[in-house]
Amino acid sequence: MTDEKKYENILYEKKEKVAAITLNRPESLNALNTALLTDLRDALEDAEADVEVRAIVMTGAGEKAFCAGADIEELLEKSPVEASEWSRWIHGITTYMEKMRKPIIAKINGFCLGGGLEFAMACDFRIASEKAIFGQPEINLAIIPGGGGTQRLTRLVGRTKAMEMLMTGERIDAEEAFRLTLVNKVVPADKLDSEVDELIKKLLSKSAVTLGIIKDAVNRGIEMDLEQALQYEAECFGSALATEDAREGLKAFLERRKGEYKGL
Repeated sequence: MTDEKKYENILYEKKEKVAAITLNRPESLNALNTALLTDLRDALEDAEADVEVRAIVMTGAGEKAFCAGADIEELLEKSPVEASEWSRWIHGITTYMEKMRKPIIAKINGFCLGGGLEFAMACDFRIASEKAIFGQPEINLAIIPGGGGTQRLTRLVGRTKAMEMLMTGERIDAEEAFRLTLVNKVVPADKLDSEVDELIKKLLSKSAVTLGIIKDAVNRGIEMDLEQALQYEAECFGSALATEDAREGLKAFLERRKGEYKGL
């Protein structure tokens, strides 16, 4: 499978069961504006609907940035009511990313700030170049994150560190991001592509339907109390066991062979 769909603000390609989405405004360090986000939402919906797509990779054009945040010029033109509506619209996109059954990998190649970090945090995996820089610097402009940063950052790194990053606006390097479990792995810049490819290879060897069930169980369960979450896990366990892939996986184990999964 090789396919491309043309957009103004992103690059989008589907190849070998993977959809690659590249934020493509390198002149502004891939800053997020309404036009880019509209393109991004459409590409995500296309990837989710395509039965041949098994994984999604999101990155930024150029070597300097994954995404350095929101387009400040566009933001400055918004009224308070418009800003709240825009924030809710972005929440809709990031929540959609989390609800998608297909794994999304953020390939972070440089600055990952503000809205860029918010979108990276909505991905399921974050693989970073050792040159990557992270932060929520909105406080330096006397505003706050509007794409989920106050909530997802807290859930990922904890209240204490999240409060520090949000209130000081200070940036952290890739190693600190790894120490805080904000990213899965940090690799040399020239190894970033191969590291992401290796992760994709691992994911493609698994059952697509089961990966989707795991993603749903984790993302929905984290919002519940433990008793409810365990009940939901039990439901998901039953759903997983009902799949053809589960039967194949169990039989393959007993027969000492590698499972051949169909995503059913």
